[in-house]
Amino acid sequence: MKLKYFGVLILAIGLAFLYFFINPSEVDFLPKCPLYVSTGIYCPGCGSQRATHHLLRLDFWGVIQQNILYFVALFVLAYHFIVTSINLLFKKRIYNYIYHPKTPIIILIVVIVFWILRNIPYYPFNLLAPH
Repeated sequence: MKLKYFGVLILAIGLAFLYFFINPSEVDFLPKCPLYVSTGIYCPGCGSQRATHHLLRLDFWGVIQQNILYFVALFVLAYHFIVTSINLLFKKRIYNYIYHPKTPIIILIVVIVFWILRNIPYYPFNLLAPH
């Protein structure tokens, strides 16, 4: 079991090095979004590879320009890990709203609205498209 986690950790570190040193917008060997390539429609995840590159270089404005939902997801993950860590380390019982029954519905609505809005080709909605 620990070998599996070690393998995942090594893979994550390798991908972090790859995305730190290689800008996905400048190379052709990294995967492209199949929805965008086939239809020209941005999916909710379009720009995430470039956002990862900017995040690893601590360029937060670049992350927002590529995919603002990626940036929001980082805050949600940080919230989850902070609350879980506090509960685990200090034996607290702080409620983690990630586990609320309505959270998946809210996340789904936010993702669908973002998906629709980022494909409207007029200002200010075109600011949501990757740059």
